[in-house]
Amino acid sequence: MARADVSARALLAEFEITTAPVDPYELARRLDVVVVPQDLDDDVSGMLLRRDGRCVIGVNRRQSPLRCRFTVAHELAHLRLHRGRPLILDTDTRVNYRNTVSSMATDREEIEANRFAAALLAPEALVRAAVHQTRFRTVDELVSQLAGKFEVSEIAMTYRLMNLGIISGPAQ
Repeated sequence: MARADVSARALLAEFEITTAPVDPYELARRLDVVVVPQDLDDDVSGMLLRRDGRCVIGVNRRQSPLRCRFTVAHELAHLRLHRGRPLILDTDTRVNYRNTVSSMATDREEIEANRFAAALLAPEALVRAAVHQTRFRTVDELVSQLAGKFEVSEIAMTYRLMNLGIISGPAQ
């Protein structure tokens, strides 16, 4: 199991979260991380700012609520898994950005943060149980119903189901 999966599972266990949907905003609050909606550039979904032991997640309020949920979970991954990248200011502030480059997941930390976010918002055990409890005729129906239950986009749920080996690919 990947480090991102283990870390997401540990965070859920730490706060005894056993049902869907998982609320990343509540997790941030419980970790003493402030989430601040911001008007950010269109290609920036969010950022994690760490300074003097305090953390703030900025999330682009212009993006869909489902995208914002994923972004908060993604930034929590950086908090738990990564030291952060330096931001050149007059201070020692460190920032992680979630932008179009990170969305393409070509950077190891971004891939890991996306995997953590998926595992946090759609935990494997809960997804597998939901699949067995869901009545569906097509993969599209399954994806749609589970996306609603876990409050993630249908694209995110499709990838989650593919990565868990539950489906082989998007429905045609």
